[in-house]
Amino acid sequence: MSTTTLVHFVVFGAGAVLGAGIASQVNRNWRVPPSVPLPPASVVEKLPSTRDDLGPVLKYSSPGPIFDVLRRKAYVAAYDRKLRHPAWTAEHLTASSLPRGSDGPDGKPHADRGKSVFVEDEIIPVAFRARLTDYFRSGYDRGHMVPAADAKASQDAMDETFLLSNIAPQVGSGFNRHYWAYLEHWCRTLTSQYSDVFVFTIPLYLPQQSADGKWRVTYEVIGSPPNISVPTHFAKVVLTSKPASPSTPNIMDHSLGAFVLPNALIPDEAPLETFIMPVEAVERASGLTLFSQDLKTSARHICKTSSCQLVIRRFDDAQKQTRGRKMIASS
Repeated sequence: MSTTTLVHFVVFGAGAVLGAGIASQVNRNWRVPPSVPLPPASVVEKLPSTRDDLGPVLKYSSPGPIFDVLRRKAYVAAYDRKLRHPAWTAEHLTASSLPRGSDGPDGKPHADRGKSVFVEDEIIPVAFRARLTDYFRSGYDRGHMVPAADAKASQDAMDETFLLSNIAPQVGSGFNRHYWAYLEHWCRTLTSQYSDVFVFTIPLYLPQQSADGKWRVTYEVIGSPPNISVPTHFAKVVLTSKPASPSTPNIMDHSLGAFVLPNALIPDEAPLETFIMPVEAVERASGLTLFSQDLKTSARHICKTSSCQLVIRRFDDAQKQTRGRKMIASS
């Protein structure tokens, strides 16, 4: 089976929404809905935002928020109370935020992953909190939305990435421990080329067309009782910036790219460009507005200004040997 055939088998078999190597192509399992214009800013500002603004209908009760916005040392996240995992996470990576050496100025490690443990997030109300027992024998990894390796600046920052409010169920072998980890590493390498790297991670629930021709979203729920939803896909949306030239440090060039991966085994041979999707498609699927239209129009695609290649490192083989090789994708 050729690499191209293998990639298409994995992607389409998992119900992915991906095109074959170009950002504008959407497969038969998901059609991008027509664009819906947003209301003017003046209208948005006038929308009711507090209980008093909504009138007497909520005199005795207020349903409360769907998301809990969490500001951490290395990231910001919005926790979805219904799905019990992040609706999105956002990071700002720079060369200085990712210590390259293992030790700090005092000779001690900045952070040690071995000292971090998964814990329930006590900020989240108990009724909506993801619990450690929900993942026990679930068949899924506790997948970091913000990876621990992005928070090496301090032990406290790394510990916060192990809060269950930063975790979503992910397929382990072939995804969380492999291809997804390669993509996370690629995001970090961008800091050597750009002054600022902004990374958004978004769990997605995408429809598939059933045999009767109708479109349905089907996903597993884990826990006892079932509490935590298992996303069908995950998106990484990356925005980078750097000065347009040394003489114009205040004028920034931006690059932008969105990648949507099925929550399933993905072969190491799959080129990253296989998973390119339009940013607008991710926004519509998630119900989020990530960037202004002007920015999306003016930014160049990240695979045109940087090499969209992944470094494959397997640390879990029988001999505990490191195998490295690069997949060079056409740009």
